[in-house]
Amino acid sequence: MATPAQWIEGARPRTLPAAISPVLVGTGAAAYLDGFVWWKALLALGVALTLQIGVNYANDYSDGIRGTDENRVGPLRLVGSKVATPGQVKTAAFTCFGVGAVLGIILCATSNWWLLVAGAASLLGAWFYTGGKKPYGYRALGEVSVFLFFGLVAVLGTTYVQAETLSWTAVAGAVSIGSIACALLVANNLRDIPTDTVTGKRTLAVVLGAANSRRLYAALVVLAFVLAAVSALATPWTLLAFIAIPLAVQSIRVVLSDAVGPALIPVLKGTGLTELLYAIGLGIGLALGG
Repeated sequence: MATPAQWIEGARPRTLPAAISPVLVGTGAAAYLDGFVWWKALLALGVALTLQIGVNYANDYSDGIRGTDENRVGPLRLVGSKVATPGQVKTAAFTCFGVGAVLGIILCATSNWWLLVAGAASLLGAWFYTGGKKPYGYRALGEVSVFLFFGLVAVLGTTYVQAETLSWTAVAGAVSIGSIACALLVANNLRDIPTDTVTGKRTLAVVLGAANSRRLYAALVVLAFVLAAVSALATPWTLLAFIAIPLAVQSIRVVLSDAVGPALIPVLKGTGLTELLYAIGLGIGLALGG
């Protein structure tokens, strides 16, 4: 039986900035519109965190039963390393999805019920990323899903439930956060190209190849900072997002240096921290400019 420490590692804590960051930016955008509601922001954060952890366990389960994780380079996988049974990990995933669904329903009840459609789509997207008979994560669509759900839906949804309206700065923030979240997945799949190729997992990195994946990673990260600069047309405070540039540059250098395998693992942490720092800076900047 897996230990509590192994369950925590299996939840992939390094990916949690991808859940926290959209809420920070979405809340900042709501404050920019004079619509900040603290308890709705906390509910949105709860939804984002439970869905992120749930999808991590779901991926662990689905990849594990397919044998994709048996020879992976990265952090612990519960099913692949056989420290937990597939059933246990699947139960953990659906428990997280259930908690997220309950929090989401409460949030929708305080705002607009049509948001349930976005919530249901998020749950389906979380499971069928690597689950089901034809997982779209095995068909080079993982980055599209991350951009949509951890960028557009998460940021704009957080803004709307608080301010009940949107602005172009919120859209720019959603695109920028989605871009960095995509870069995180690109780095992860770049590391796994050798094992994914052998097991038939056709990620975008496998399709593009290592060289193009490295360029895509750099372009996605740079795009986020370009959008922060564009948002400065509305309020110069958005330039606070530039506090993340040193971390971003460090990760880009590693990726473009032809690093492979374990050498790319620090990039995952660096990209996650880049996204979190960027979101803190941009969120505060939008709030101050409101």
